[in-house]
Amino acid sequence: MNYSIILYIVGKVMMLEATCFLIPAVTSIIYGEHEGLAYLTVGVVAAVIGYLISSKKKFEHVFFAREGFVMVALSWIVLSVVGAIPFVVTGEIPNMIDALFETVSGFTTTGASILEDVESLSHTSLIWRSFTHWVGGMGVIVLLLAILPMAGGYNMHLMKAESPGPVVGKLVPRLRDTAKILYLIYLVMTVIEFVILLFVKMPVFDALCITFGTAGTGGFGIKADSLGSYSYAIQVVVTVFMILFGVNFNAYFLLLGKHKKDAFKIEEVRWYFGIIFAAIIIITINIRGYFENILIALNHAAFQVGSIITTTGYSTTDFDLWPQLSRNVIIFLMMCGACAGSTGGGIKVSRIIVMLKSVFQEIGYYIHPRGVKTIKMDGKVLEKPVLTSIRVFMLTYIMIYVISMFLLSLNNFDFETNFTAVAATFNNIGPGLAKVGPVANFNLYSYFSKLVLTFDMLAGRLELYPMLLLFSPGVWRIGKDK
Repeated sequence: MNYSIILYIVGKVMMLEATCFLIPAVTSIIYGEHEGLAYLTVGVVAAVIGYLISSKKKFEHVFFAREGFVMVALSWIVLSVVGAIPFVVTGEIPNMIDALFETVSGFTTTGASILEDVESLSHTSLIWRSFTHWVGGMGVIVLLLAILPMAGGYNMHLMKAESPGPVVGKLVPRLRDTAKILYLIYLVMTVIEFVILLFVKMPVFDALCITFGTAGTGGFGIKADSLGSYSYAIQVVVTVFMILFGVNFNAYFLLLGKHKKDAFKIEEVRWYFGIIFAAIIIITINIRGYFENILIALNHAAFQVGSIITTTGYSTTDFDLWPQLSRNVIIFLMMCGACAGSTGGGIKVSRIIVMLKSVFQEIGYYIHPRGVKTIKMDGKVLEKPVLTSIRVFMLTYIMIYVISMFLLSLNNFDFETNFTAVAATFNNIGPGLAKVGPVANFNLYSYFSKLVLTFDMLAGRLELYPMLLLFSPGVWRIGKDK
């Protein structure tokens, strides 16, 4: 195990987070709040510690998948722990487990909260909660890759550990340039949404927080009713951008380049929009009688479909009161998630497509036992290792899901509450149904259950294996191997 590179990366992450604390610190000055001092103090301490553990002049640059996965997992844990401390210091979330749950929910872009009165938080803490979404959306390690000159080709191990989806590739030959392009697209889209929200007369602070949450597909609201009290114009803008941020960013790269037509040939993106369209139609028809007219029903349906499939988690109404068909569609969208290579969570549309094609392939073998059948995506044959990794991922996903369900059952809540609580955290969505619905929160769970759900949020954001690897004794043995 290459411990020197691990310490280097973790240290740089701490220094990066210390820089991020300037956002709430400046906010506190603007609004005349004292909470900013806590963020500034924690930031200084984090910067010093980060510098000390990453300042070693000589360290081994060569590392493999094992170190890459461990680096990412530890970085996200340290990021979350440090990010939670200001909540405790300010007294706004006095319990460390609660603060950790809230912070992990922020960085993993989950949006599940333990807060019963979010409007009582200071502007300082509200902006920090929302900003964690933006940082975590594209990934803190991807950000590091964009701004730091690091270890050449070995960086792909870091990218694979943090980036969502079954296949991770480069947009351009140099990985650092790929990271820069991703963050540039991310930043430009963020700015565009912010400007448009201002144009439709959303207050500046609200627009900033909601934009951070939309871009990162996080979903932390700053009002008790999430986005329910905002105008229809604001809700429509947020709906559009939630869906846009759930698109594979490779499509945007192609649109900006010379091969614009190729962007429309991405099979996953076509399926993604097809699922959204079908879900909106079904839910709109199903909830028509719950609203004054069909346009209002369409607005709420489109918003909630966009929010759930992209795993953002904002809400405009209590969809837990909708008919069972609509609730079932929402549960499916929870599992499905957005596109690979987006800021969204969930299983990912690409994996759903591959699994469906695998079913038809197996049926074909029964009909024509000697036939040679391949599974293709975007006209390219998927290699056996990719197919195997998707199948193993799904098996691991189910295993963690079931174990989490059993552990949460110790609280003796109903099945729907526990099932959707795991779905909402594991898939980085935010709200579930029943006792953890859009007008409720996760504070009803015990501290033990909150830790279980915290693990689920991290595992879901990091595609399972980086977090599982931490619990493997063989990972920590001294020595280097591939």
